[in-house]
Amino acid sequence: MELLSLFSRSEYQARHLQLFSDISESDLSAVTKIIAPCSVMLVKAGQAVIAAHTTDNRLYVVLNGTLEVQSHENNGGSAGNNLQFLPGECVGELSVLDEEDQPNSIIATQNSELLVIEAETLWQLIDGSNGVARNLLRLLSFRIRTTNALLRRRHKVGEFYRQLSMIDGLTGIHNRAWLNSQFPQLIEHAHSTGSPLSIIMADLDHFKQFNDTHGHIIGDDAIQSTAKIMNSTLRPSDFAVRFGGEELLVILPDTHNEACYTVAERLCKKLEQTSVFTDERLPLPHITASFGVATLTAGQDIFSFIASADAALYRAKNEGRNRVSY
Repeated sequence: MELLSLFSRSEYQARHLQLFSDISESDLSAVTKIIAPCSVMLVKAGQAVIAAHTTDNRLYVVLNGTLEVQSHENNGGSAGNNLQFLPGECVGELSVLDEEDQPNSIIATQNSELLVIEAETLWQLIDGSNGVARNLLRLLSFRIRTTNALLRRRHKVGEFYRQLSMIDGLTGIHNRAWLNSQFPQLIEHAHSTGSPLSIIMADLDHFKQFNDTHGHIIGDDAIQSTAKIMNSTLRPSDFAVRFGGEELLVILPDTHNEACYTVAERLCKKLEQTSVFTDERLPLPHITASFGVATLTAGQDIFSFIASADAALYRAKNEGRNRVSY
């Protein structure tokens, strides 16, 4: 960085700067005298003007070039999403006013010239000019609104990716991440309210043989078909989850064991009648599944609850598959 002598070059006029715009002639004259001793800093592209987590009690006014906030939370993000400071704008006013550390680095994205106003000088400007004080308040209001808008956008983007991370890419139903996050809450709610909660564990029958015969693409189609049947059969309050591989889990809030068994039987019959592909000359054109049902008991945790449904599923397999078991 290089500091030039006084703010006196003819191409720079105080009225063109955001902090000094729309002020009276008398105020402008006073402002010009106050900032006359201020230096102009030359900053090369890529250099830091303010380092993150440091206290810099100076205000920087961009005379030409561009500065940019470098958020350390978004080092891999697009630079176009970062806040920029263009000619006439200033940066660093919050650190001057509250004497707190700057949370992010301010980097020059082009060779830039900056008017450097020390904290004491800024306070002189505020005390001596109502116009400067008004402009500073407007600037702070804009900063707050901009920061709030960025926070809302980040929250929405973060929530979008959080939801996306809980959806199974193949089937479009919930995945294990969702199950680990949400299922314990459903169990806790059922225990605290005394409401019934039942689950169905489903596993496609002879799926390895199906894959070996028809290939993994058709195997994926079989899993997708099963998920679609579940989504079309369940209530809006129910949840379908891909538990892993060809295993799927259905969660039925406010459902007793008998009603859960009825839902599982309906799923079993609908799946048996569904063709994964239409060429009936090929073996195994249909898919079936075995189903195990369980209802939450007093004091039962998530692991023993799923284990109960899993044990019922294996009973269905041992009894011949394509059926439902308690």
